[in-house]
Amino acid sequence: MALTELADALEGRSIVLVGLMGAGKTSVGRRLAQRLDLPFVDTDTEIERAAGKTIPDIFSDHGEEEFRSGEKRVIARLLDAGPQVLATGGGAYMDPETRDNIAASGISIWLSGDLELLIKRVKRRSNRPLLRQGDVRQTLSDLIDVRYPVYALADIEVESRDVPHQRIVSAIVKALKNTVFELDRRT
Repeated sequence: MALTELADALEGRSIVLVGLMGAGKTSVGRRLAQRLDLPFVDTDTEIERAAGKTIPDIFSDHGEEEFRSGEKRVIARLLDAGPQVLATGGGAYMDPETRDNIAASGISIWLSGDLELLIKRVKRRSNRPLLRQGDVRQTLSDLIDVRYPVYALADIEVESRDVPHQRIVSAIVKALKNTVFELDRRT
């Protein structure tokens, strides 16, 4: 299946990247969108645009619950605009309604990563509200324990590794071809 055929086979569905912070959803997502000639959308950027403030400011001013509510609304709106590559925030997929919306309008891809890789990557940026207090290693370890079983519900899992992002993109494209073929056979 050629890449143009893969994009056509999506039939309007979005490719939705899920996973913990540091897994590479945004950087891999941009490259995947280029490879498939699809638009790329980062939900965090869209949330900031809709709120008129940064995510750390939203957390600080309104709390995580209000942020998650806005995140859910923004993702639902974005899913109506597919096909596209959509990078979600680390907690977005934890919401059952968001998971249902993604399942109805997209193909979910979990970018999994081991603790050491995630720690190495998140230390590069200081704008992650959930990592502002406490020990980064312990926080990420706790998030892995809680979130990985939910992320495992995604349609596809691709391991994020410390390799050039294009290799991860190639692994996603290969997995997508197999998944889209399976979805097409069911209909």
